Amino acid sequence: MKKFIPALIILFSFSIYGQEIIEESDSITVEKIKRLSLGVKAGVPNIASLNGELILPLVGNRISAYFDYGALSFPIDETDIETTYTEYGINFYFNSKGKGFYLSAGNGSLSTDYTFNNLDFEDGAGPTGSGSTELDIDAVNLKLGVKTGGTIYLRLEAGFGFTSVPESLTFTATSNNITQTFTEELPNIPGISSDGILVGNLGLGFSF
Repeated sequence: MKKFIPALIILFSFSIYGQEIIEESDSITVEKIKRLSLGVKAGVPNIASLNGELILPLVGNRISAYFDYGALSFPIDETDIETTYTEYGINFYFNSKGKGFYLSAGNGSLSTDYTFNNLDFEDGAGPTGSGSTELDIDAVNLKLGVKTGGTIYLRLEAGFGFTSVPESLTFTATSNNITQTFTEELPNIPGISSDGILVGNLGLGFSF
């Protein structure tokens, strides 16, 4: 009997201690990493694009691969514009949760086709005609971004695209079956310089 009582006390103590461990474990919420994100971006130079991101199980879940794609067609005055934008690269998150601040490095490609309608011609070629040209820009984009957590996320990115922007554009114009070629200097466009272009966008989507 003398041995039974101490044993019972020890058993009771372990039971209480074990119950406390279980309760503490139940109270801990393990945050699941949402590895796949799908959404949209709006900004420059992409204008509007679809975005996909995959968090990779590397360096403590800090590295992700992403891809952007957008294609738009719209008129401005007498000009029809068609743009295609693609970008791919990697994001490096400062924490291991697949959210928060990150650095981004990628390759971006912007292809733009311009068709000018009702152009005025000189040298007797005719009163009006049409002309076309294209502007292709390939850049190495370096950005700083931040992404919120949860199923619905917001994303904000800002940076710079290092590239060589042409100083002029060559147009091919046609009127009354007469074709002319002429060159115009590229106008000053905010955010675009001879060294590259400013990059900035706002994103919204879902994470799984």
